[in-house]
Order: sequence, then C-alpha cells, then structure tokens
Amino acid sequence: MSENDSDEVDLWRRAREGDPAAFGEVFDLHKDRVFRHAYRILLDWHDAEDVAGTAFLELWRNRGAVRVVNGSLLPWLLVTVSNVASNSRRATARYRKLLDRLPRTEPVPAVDDEALARLEPFGDELQDAMRDLNPVDRQLATLVILEGFSVLDAAEAVNLSPGSAKTRLSRMKGRLRKRLSVTADSTSAGDFS
Repeated sequence: MSENDSDEVDLWRRAREGDPAAFGEVFDLHKDRVFRHAYRILLDWHDAEDVAGTAFLELWRNRGAVRVVNGSLLPWLLVTVSNVASNSRRATARYRKLLDRLPRTEPVPAVDDEALARLEPFGDELQDAMRDLNPVDRQLATLVILEGFSVLDAAEAVNLSPGSAKTRLSRMKGRLRKRLSVTADSTSAGDFS
C-alpha cells in the first residue's frame, strides 16, 4: 500500500466519523474518474452527472458497509456507477416504452382552457393543496384531473395497478374537496366531485 493509499484510508475513516471536509476530499479525489466512467457508459453528460452524484450519495449512505480495495474507494465507486447507470438505462427504457404506447394525437396544451377555468376560483389555495399531496397522489391528480388522461393510463405512468390508482384518486379528491371547501353541488368543482 502506498502512502497515498494510506492517506485515502485515513480520509475515509475521518469521513465515516462525520468529518464533512474529509468526505469532500474523498469526493474531490475521485469525482473526475467517477464522472468519466459514468459518461463512458451512458454517453450523455447530464445523465453521467446524475449517476456520478448518486454514486457519491450511495457512498455516504452505505459508509458502514463500503469496502476499501487496496487502500482506495475508487473500485467501490466504479462498481456503484455501473449499477446506477444500468438502473438509469432501464428506467429510461421503461419511460420510452410507455411513451411509445400512448396514443399519438395532435398536440395538446399542457393544461387546457377548460381545466384552467375549473382551477381559477381556487388560485393559490389549490396550489398549496396540491403541493401538500404526496408525490404519487400529485402525479395522479395532474395526469387525471388536470391533463385528462384516463385512470388506466395514469396508473401505468406512475407504476400502480388501476384499482390502486382509483382508490388513491378517490381518497385524494376527498381530501382536496375538504381542504378547498368545495361542496358536492358546486359547478366550479367539475372533476373534484
């Protein structure tokens, strides 16, 4: 083991003990190699940055189980980059497959005029209510209520069963209705009833 390796082991020990400067030095020591490895796999600058960042996040999250090989963290980081890049490619492929299955129609604005008219009376109150939803419910609300996708398509997009999506939408609409003080016979509530 060289003196440089010994320094890295000491840095890693200090980082594991909670020294943020030591973790920063470990990051600085390997960031370029980790990024280059991610870029070689993905051939996309932004995706490589995301994957490299995720590898360092995993290094920190798994700091108690990380194996130092020949006095260096680099082998562990490179293997992690390969795994994260594979996961990223699979997720991208699933997303593209879903987009390919969606029906091709003429372009539709992000939120149509009718949806905007339904939301106008609520203003900031609706935005706050939507922001407070958990991410899956927010995605379902956006896809079904605002964008007009079917529950089946929205369920597939957020990786839920159609039954689960219907249940979540029903509960979420009830919470939104209560939060926004919308009565069941209100004509401005359209899709919230």
